[in-house]
Amino acid sequence: MEHRTSRQHVVDMCRTMLARGYLKATEGNVSVRVPGHELYAVTPSNYDYDRMRVEDVCIVDFAGKHVPDDSGTGLAPSIECGMHANIYRQRPDVNAIVHTHQPYASALAFLRRPIPALTDEQVRFLGKRVAIVDYAPSGTGFLARNVQKKVAGGDNAFIIANHGIVALGTDPDRAVFNMALLEKVSIAYLLALTTETGKVYTIPTAIREVAFGKLRADEKRIAAQITEAVPPLRVPTDEEPPSADATAAALAAAGRNTAAGTGNDGTDTSAGTGNDSEGSGGGEAARLGYAISEYPDVDDVMRRLKALVAQPIRGLRHDALLDVLNYYDTKCRASREITDRAKRRIPGGVQHNLAFNYPFPLAIERAEGAHLVDRDGNTYIDFLQAGGPTILGSNYGPVNERVAEVVRASGPVTGLFHEYELKLAEIIHRYLPHVEMYRSLGSGTEAVMAAVRGARAFTGKKMVIKVGGAYHGWSDTMVYGLRVPGTYRMNAKGIPFGATSRTREAFPHDLGQLRRKLIENRLRGGTAAVVVEPVGPESGTRPVPRDFNAKVRQLCDEFGALLIFDEVVTGFRLGLGGAAGYFGVTPDLTVLGKAVSGGYPMAGGVGGRADVMAVFGSGLDGKSGAHIQVGGTLSANPLSCAAGYFAIEEMARTNAPVIAGRAGDRLTRGLQRLIDRYGLPYVAYNQGSIVHLECSGVMLLDMRHPVKLLKENKARKRLMEQMGAAYAAHGIITLAGSRMYTSMADTDEVIDDALARFDQVFALVEGV
Repeated sequence: MEHRTSRQHVVDMCRTMLARGYLKATEGNVSVRVPGHELYAVTPSNYDYDRMRVEDVCIVDFAGKHVPDDSGTGLAPSIECGMHANIYRQRPDVNAIVHTHQPYASALAFLRRPIPALTDEQVRFLGKRVAIVDYAPSGTGFLARNVQKKVAGGDNAFIIANHGIVALGTDPDRAVFNMALLEKVSIAYLLALTTETGKVYTIPTAIREVAFGKLRADEKRIAAQITEAVPPLRVPTDEEPPSADATAAALAAAGRNTAAGTGNDGTDTSAGTGNDSEGSGGGEAARLGYAISEYPDVDDVMRRLKALVAQPIRGLRHDALLDVLNYYDTKCRASREITDRAKRRIPGGVQHNLAFNYPFPLAIERAEGAHLVDRDGNTYIDFLQAGGPTILGSNYGPVNERVAEVVRASGPVTGLFHEYELKLAEIIHRYLPHVEMYRSLGSGTEAVMAAVRGARAFTGKKMVIKVGGAYHGWSDTMVYGLRVPGTYRMNAKGIPFGATSRTREAFPHDLGQLRRKLIENRLRGGTAAVVVEPVGPESGTRPVPRDFNAKVRQLCDEFGALLIFDEVVTGFRLGLGGAAGYFGVTPDLTVLGKAVSGGYPMAGGVGGRADVMAVFGSGLDGKSGAHIQVGGTLSANPLSCAAGYFAIEEMARTNAPVIAGRAGDRLTRGLQRLIDRYGLPYVAYNQGSIVHLECSGVMLLDMRHPVKLLKENKARKRLMEQMGAAYAAHGIITLAGSRMYTSMADTDEVIDDALARFDQVFALVEGV
């Protein structure tokens, strides 16, 4: 049944008013706006509301015309549907309407006596006064137009002469509240009139204006959420959602459960022989496919994101937020106790930025597959996946067992060469043939730092350009234009000016500005490298057009700069060929991290063209071709290299990136359906297993609109934190409440469970 949620609201409102004695059988009518459509749900004509079912509620358009559906009841809508339609057209902030013939307000209707501003509460919610709507026969266009004229002023309650009342609300609960408040005020006013006729005192005019000003501010904010929205993304109710289970079964049936070039004993029989598959992606990676089934429509996504940022924020109701905080207070006491203790010994109480969560960090005891369990025994669906590296799922047994064998034999580190250093480099080259040589390091930050240093050494040029808003780790050179485009050194506390003096940023998507930066840098000695996240800054929070990377490649070739792909997130997550394989663009250097060790520590490295990589040659004092200083005692240790090799091998055997991508498709499509159902301005899209759910749009603020950034940054960030807390309170762990990583462990059952939980959270949003 279409628009079930709105129909259910109508039934619930009728039940509430019947229970409180405001309705007698069919006395009156009730309606609720259908989010995202020019439709509303309304009670049927002359029908016993005590027996009314969801399927009995009628759908009417904003012209006042009945829109029949397949519910099969055949009931006609209320004769006052024209009045409801006129109100919804006139007042975008109104999402629910109550029309009743309640006794005390009806008495004033017979007296044709408006109610002046008696109390602050009355003005705050009902308006400056409760006006009288001129008489017209019930169900006529005359009455509908009379009401429409009155509601234009912003008041929320009216007495219809010789008829009844109409109360408006920003949501169903508020409409019922306003109706009840009107009856309360009507009783008081009638009593006052009967005892001291002509001596009823009102509140001071100044107080009335302040209270009414607050009401109008609320109405304008709610109205903007509708008028500044874009048409919602429709998901057909009968659409079959994407299936990770079906994809996994199809891959197994097709015989893709055995990685090519791997012998029966699990040893590599073809690594290092990839000359027949040179180029981005290579034959092996292309055969396995990619996680992105359909690249997002970037123009449409950006249009929706801009509309989200243009609107006032839309977050949890106050009572719902209190329930979320109560969950943490009552269900997460062990987490709070240990993280409070940690604050005495660890700056901020946690060691990793991902663990900073509102209202306090959760302490995890167990991780397995798609789930996490905290110290209090609460279980969560894990869409953080440690920030993205565990494409196979958390704590993946087959990799753990093989890594344990290596550690038992050699320990976690030897300080000397180990075969898995080579095996890891070889398997990376097999699936990323453009990575002709690879140097293991300790993290993505170290790898970016090394790549920039290597580019400068190879080209002899000093300038480096990044995309504003992108995160490339915390090295001195790259803490520049961090997260918010145009902020330059705003986050560079403790970093000397000299460290960033040769770093520049170009705004996302702005190839013209990138060209200008390259021209400017040519006057300063030239650009050593352009560094990009190939799906867009912050893992695609600002997604790039499909041809963006190819055009950046052309600019780099034109100006003699190296192209560096930061594939810390996308490497292996988009497929074994990474983003380079998916986009068909060959970078000069590729930064890897996270997944390159399958979730084990010391996950990072840089690889690329052999001539460029020669500057990373090992040795002392420049011997063996060494030109720059990089390294680390624990870099390329047996534990990390073996974990990376086995993880990549398992990803190839199971085709985990593709399965995880289909899970991301299913999650995104389900979120889009929920967003449409609740009429929310939120934006959901995915690039395979990288799923974005933007509720506040804080990551879309930038220094091109500094006033908006300064005015709204805190509020939008706070909303993102609160939504993240609400998701967690309903058993879902996300990255900062706005990003999710799916894994091979996310079966259809897991995704559907998560969507049911998101459904519960969205139902708590203001105005739903």
